[in-house]
Amino acid sequence: MNPAKAAQNALEGVLEAKKSDSIVIFCDDSRAQVGEAFEAGALNLGLDTKLVLLETAPEVYRTEIPKPLTKYLVDQHADIYINLLRGVREETPFRIKLIHAETADGKTRLGHCPGVTVDMLTQGALALTAEEHKQMQGFAAALMEKLKNAVKLKIATPAGTKLSLSVKGRPFFTDTTLDWQLMKWMNLPTGEAIVAPVEDSLEGKLVCDLAVGGIGPVSTTPVTLKVKAGKVDAATCKDAAVLRRVQESLHTDARAKVVGEFAFGINPKARFVEEFLEAEKMYGTIHIAFGDNTDMPGGKNNSGNHMDFMMDKPTVTAENADSSTIKVLVNGVFQAANGEPTEQEEKLPISNFYKVVDYVTIFKTDLWWEAIVVFEAYDRRHMGMYLWQKRNGAWKRKNKFAFRSLDEWNKLKDAVDQLASKLAANSSQSNRTKK
Repeated sequence: MNPAKAAQNALEGVLEAKKSDSIVIFCDDSRAQVGEAFEAGALNLGLDTKLVLLETAPEVYRTEIPKPLTKYLVDQHADIYINLLRGVREETPFRIKLIHAETADGKTRLGHCPGVTVDMLTQGALALTAEEHKQMQGFAAALMEKLKNAVKLKIATPAGTKLSLSVKGRPFFTDTTLDWQLMKWMNLPTGEAIVAPVEDSLEGKLVCDLAVGGIGPVSTTPVTLKVKAGKVDAATCKDAAVLRRVQESLHTDARAKVVGEFAFGINPKARFVEEFLEAEKMYGTIHIAFGDNTDMPGGKNNSGNHMDFMMDKPTVTAENADSSTIKVLVNGVFQAANGEPTEQEEKLPISNFYKVVDYVTIFKTDLWWEAIVVFEAYDRRHMGMYLWQKRNGAWKRKNKFAFRSLDEWNKLKDAVDQLASKLAANSSQSNRTKK
């Protein structure tokens, strides 16, 4: 998608920007291309537009709002702010202060985008048409309606998460659409249904097997949190560097260890990428955050930090005030009232001849879908790597590579391991270029 058009769709379809509005776009220099796309999108809508570029330096982290921004926050306060910032964990306190300054009047609209990339606008969670924004908003509304009587959630995942939390008296809300009464700021891209749990209610074990906000993917070295009475009691991870950064965040202040958020990911275009801003919106995932939630309905946890922990293939059961229960997610699949997957869960485009046991999507856009699939044929299980291309509105298989036994897989794995080091130079160069 054209990035300026994607930005325009978000401004119009989510923040309800109109011609008479003024907008200030705070943009880190490393996100200049994204800033130009939002500037173009805003100008296309006839907004009074100001793009403000902010200088950044590697390993130099902001903790306070830079003084030059004051005039845009006080003297020239805008109707809409867009924050296009790098998403490093170390700057979370700065970003929280900036959000509070922008939204203190209770009527300013804010699209907050820590870690945003051009790729999100062209291929990812922000590459949404006006109609796709409406579809996601409709899904969010239906999900919140389903959860309107919930008082307790129970959560389990294959990785070992087993949690319960109270949402009694805490309404769910969504970032997919603007609530003019609540006036809650939102992330761009959008794609969550969110609640502020009762602060002392979270109990159990949380195994974060996807990503940590401000740190990134932890799939190979999950982070495990033991939680008692809503507060992190212990944290473990085999990656010492990741554990150190998690512990630093959880010790920002006395309330940084207290649960602040539970959310469902509901954006079907969100991908599992390095930037948590997009990954946390992945359809069928959940995340739980510790720290500040004072800007959420009912939230009482005032902290200078907010750290999210994302989980894969969750099963979430809601308990209602009348003691009835609802299956919301089962192994990462949203459930309709009849217990079947919801319509938004797109069927895997594999022949009906095969019985799909399970699959993992590796990559998905408007035109391409890559997945690893376990399927049954002739009473035997097989695993295959599939690539489909969408042509004339339908998915068509482009490539398929199947293997029939663990022995064959181990040989393939050994070969890949042997050759993987050949990619290391390219990977390192790519990371240097991205920074």
